[in-house]
Amino acid sequence: MRSRFLWSALTAGLLAVAGKAAPVSSLRLFVPATEADRAGQVVTFKPIAEISSDTVLVDQNGATYAWQKEGDDRATLLLPLLRAGEKLTLAFHPPTAASREEKRGVAVTAEAQRLAVKVAGAPAFYYLTDKTALPRSDIPKKFERAGYLHPVLTPTGQRVTDDFPPMHVHHHGVWAAWTKTRFQGRTPDFWNMGDEKGLVEFLAVDRPWSGAVHGGFTARHRYVDLSAKPEPVTVLNEEWSITTYDLGANGPNVRVFDLTLRQDAMTRDPLELLEYHYGGLGFRGRENWNGAPNLRVLTSEGETDRVKAQGQRVRWIAVSGPAERGPVTFAMLGHPENFRAPQPLRVHPDEPFIGYTPAPLGDFKIEPGKPHVARYRFVVSDGEPDAKLLDAFWNGFANEVSAKAFGP
Repeated sequence: MRSRFLWSALTAGLLAVAGKAAPVSSLRLFVPATEADRAGQVVTFKPIAEISSDTVLVDQNGATYAWQKEGDDRATLLLPLLRAGEKLTLAFHPPTAASREEKRGVAVTAEAQRLAVKVAGAPAFYYLTDKTALPRSDIPKKFERAGYLHPVLTPTGQRVTDDFPPMHVHHHGVWAAWTKTRFQGRTPDFWNMGDEKGLVEFLAVDRPWSGAVHGGFTARHRYVDLSAKPEPVTVLNEEWSITTYDLGANGPNVRVFDLTLRQDAMTRDPLELLEYHYGGLGFRGRENWNGAPNLRVLTSEGETDRVKAQGQRVRWIAVSGPAERGPVTFAMLGHPENFRAPQPLRVHPDEPFIGYTPAPLGDFKIEPGKPHVARYRFVVSDGEPDAKLLDAFWNGFANEVSAKAFGP
């Protein structure tokens, strides 16, 4: 009862300040309770015409949340943490002085040779667009590649990824490729570029956007069979859709971004993906994590032995190790609707390389008219991994929530 009184008082005070915005401020947004803790929960709702896009949402305790209009029929709110059984009723109000002063939100900007993604003004990660921008002069031309994420940074700016590592020059931050394949009777390998049997080529960035809640971009790649004669053949077109979120000043101090990966067959022939222990989505960690003792592993099933984690089917995996100012963690979460979810892991026994792949479970195909779609979430933080928080982030990623705006 007391919290309702305080909330009513807050509403009345804001209405008095807002003046003519009173009818808008009387609108509410109801978020239903969930069965488990959820973090990074995207909530969608249909906006009402009377609600200005510069308003904020206020909960019963006076906490404010930004929201983002995406069109006449859709708007998005991000809840940093929603406890099990907790119901939220949020009120629309004009922005407060404090919310105006906060430099929050996600900004996506083009720089030379890359896109920069920033959260609350601080770099979160970069997407590389120039394959000739090599970090060392000793890298052969056949390993040139763009269309991946590096560096990926924690909230304090510590790097978690590596690029073009000498032991595996074809590894790149966060990237994707298939390894053991068959196409038109040939066996292109899009992962091991040194064999020059296949490559993944960056094409373009489409529709970058920025916003108070999320920002991102889509990018196009193509998988090219170099073993085809007399001319290489484009086997797949691939689209990455990256969405990055601002959890707000009161949320967990982590970086969160989602990847939806779509691959379409580009000829009348399917690409056959043959059973193999890696290929798909990969992550390459910092160079000082090389060596078995220097990288720690934790899975959603509680596994901490990287050898035993190899091949396990898990909801999420987190890897952590030392950085300049203390330990850092990178977590990769797989969506439950992914093909063969939960997908098996690739965990290298000695090097900081992990990945998600459906390939160990047997052969499959990407056929014309039947796109392969996979969704992943990444959580990047300073410090050691928090299993309960990662469970909550997976719950928020795996489940959609719709809310409805209504009158008093």
